[in-house]
Amino acid sequence: MPFDLSPMPGTSLAYRGTVRLARMILPAAAAFDAKLARGHQGRQGALERLCTWAARERDRARPLLWFHAPSVGEGLQAEAVLGPIRGRHPDWQIVYTHFSPSAEALARRVGASVSDYLPYDTPEAARRLLHALTPAALVFSKLDLWPELATSTAASGVPVALIAATVRPGSGRLRWPVRALLEPGYRALSAVAAVDAPDAERLAALGARREVIHVLGDPRSDSVADKVAAVRRDDPLLQFGRGAPTLVAGSTWPGDEAVLLEAFRNVRSRHPTARLILVPHEPIESHLAAVEASADRQGLPEVTRLSAATEAVPLLLVDRVGVLAALYGAGSLAYVGGGFHAAGLHSVLEPAAWGVPVIFGPRWRESRDAATLVDAGGAVALPNSGAAEVLAATWDRWLTDAAARAHAGQQARAVIDAGLGAAERSAKMVEGLVGSKK
Repeated sequence: MPFDLSPMPGTSLAYRGTVRLARMILPAAAAFDAKLARGHQGRQGALERLCTWAARERDRARPLLWFHAPSVGEGLQAEAVLGPIRGRHPDWQIVYTHFSPSAEALARRVGASVSDYLPYDTPEAARRLLHALTPAALVFSKLDLWPELATSTAASGVPVALIAATVRPGSGRLRWPVRALLEPGYRALSAVAAVDAPDAERLAALGARREVIHVLGDPRSDSVADKVAAVRRDDPLLQFGRGAPTLVAGSTWPGDEAVLLEAFRNVRSRHPTARLILVPHEPIESHLAAVEASADRQGLPEVTRLSAATEAVPLLLVDRVGVLAALYGAGSLAYVGGGFHAAGLHSVLEPAAWGVPVIFGPRWRESRDAATLVDAGGAVALPNSGAAEVLAATWDRWLTDAAARAHAGQQARAVIDAGLGAAERSAKMVEGLVGSKK
């Protein structure tokens, strides 16, 4: 697999000015956004913390591999690639950085020598980090590539890679002026593991050199398959789907819940034993109370919260995080939220890995995974108009026709199986980079 460590141009004055402006604006914006504030606070002192770790713990006789993944989804892909690397190279030191506060828990569990927020993308931060860490390779996950860090790393003779690389067809990165600002970072890449051929073309349009792009698949397939395999079959969460047909709705927003509760009322009139497990994306008290009030207005069975549930109930409302991957295994079918929300559809691969058919809302076309499931017959997308009626009809059909439901579930799982091996292929690419450092 060819790697190119040729010197590349640095970032532009326009990019550096944009970063400086963003750093000036962010503190004020953070006053109105708790997540933004938490992320900004986390980056304060991150540069010093990483340099302090390097001064105390960096063993320069051992290769150091630096992974950066901005949030949870990209982090899961990075984790899948890191697994085989750690297994084969237990002596390597691993640095893991992230950008989003939601990735803090994942960062602590990936098995890195040190994990922290990535400092803001300035020349000084890049220079100090490279001097302190002396990485053998820098690996970005999915698309969160920071041009200053990437170009500075490449200029120092250290290879830079991008794994699980995917670009949405309508991504703003493909348009001027963003594309011009980011192009030096993509051109600095020594190796790119693209998810599929169309992604490879869009990455080339962003500036990545065609000769270093390789189509290796999506490590997320390996990640979700491993996660499902790790759930014990006597896990207490699975009991909530035993004994009656159950739809598990994960990562839902109010727009999803309005459609789900209306459809559930219709389905219950034909299937009195049908159950619904609702797993809100943000299980804060105000959201949970709103779901309970809506269910009561529609005359649905009393809502039971997971924290108070001791057995399977008709309508279960999950009031904690970290349980969705196992709960999908309790379902006869699944619904994935976000398709009625501006933020977009959440991951459809976890329910698919359980071999259950998947349903989601109308905003799905920018999700490559959702499109693949629909094309394979493992998922159904709801329309903008009459969504509750279509959901109820689909729900009713899959409860009435067990063979059709099983076939759709098998098609969903087949999508996962077809993607297995991407993590290993990507890991080998990264290992090759470590050996290619000048």
